[in-house]
Amino acid sequence: MQPFYKRVLLKLSGEALAGVQKYGIDPSTITSIAAEIKQVVECGTQMALVIGGGNIFRGLAASSKGMDRASADYMGMLATMINSLAMQDALEKLGVDTRVQSAIEMREVAEPYIRRRAIRHLEKGRVIILGAGTGNPYFTTDTAASLRAMEIGAEVILKGTKVDGVYSADPMKDPTALKFSQLSYIDVLKKGLQVMDATATSLCMDNNLPIIIFDVTTPGNILKVILGEKMGTIVKGEDNG
Repeated sequence: MQPFYKRVLLKLSGEALAGVQKYGIDPSTITSIAAEIKQVVECGTQMALVIGGGNIFRGLAASSKGMDRASADYMGMLATMINSLAMQDALEKLGVDTRVQSAIEMREVAEPYIRRRAIRHLEKGRVIILGAGTGNPYFTTDTAASLRAMEIGAEVILKGTKVDGVYSADPMKDPTALKFSQLSYIDVLKKGLQVMDATATSLCMDNNLPIIIFDVTTPGNILKVILGEKMGTIVKGEDNG
């Protein structure tokens, strides 16, 4: 199998790890995602991961209920570290060499995020899991994914969700919702589509980094995207063909 992409950043929502149980980490879900990542690594693609923390704690939701926003966001960052360590465990049980790097220093559980070291791990065939967002409150894990993808020289951001692409409305609530196969960054920003937040989208637009939104819950999809199969929705510049 010849991969279409040589270096990618996979962004997983925390909810993707919760499986059907809405909260926490579902062991069978995390194991099946880890098995797919192993296939991707075996076909020669270098992979970085950024995982959200929404299955454990959502900073924005807590701040809307009166909690200090900065404190709530730091708690959300710690939730992403719990998910990162769980994913590391699942990958290493399958024999995949893995490193967790944290934007907030916590030496006992993870390396600090150092860009050159992250790239070196990728070159050695290790999967890197980048936890704690950007290390700053007020920034989402989507923004962290865009920033880190740029720093490590990823060719694309793969955003794994529970839906098979971007729709004009919520397909669960509106049966007439239309699915987009391709969008420009400007379309996403103008229409306020739920791809990534505006900061993350703008960052990708400024640096011409494509985003592919696809259904990560269907087994085999991660490998299919890596091999260049058309699926989900691709967001890129209007002049990219």
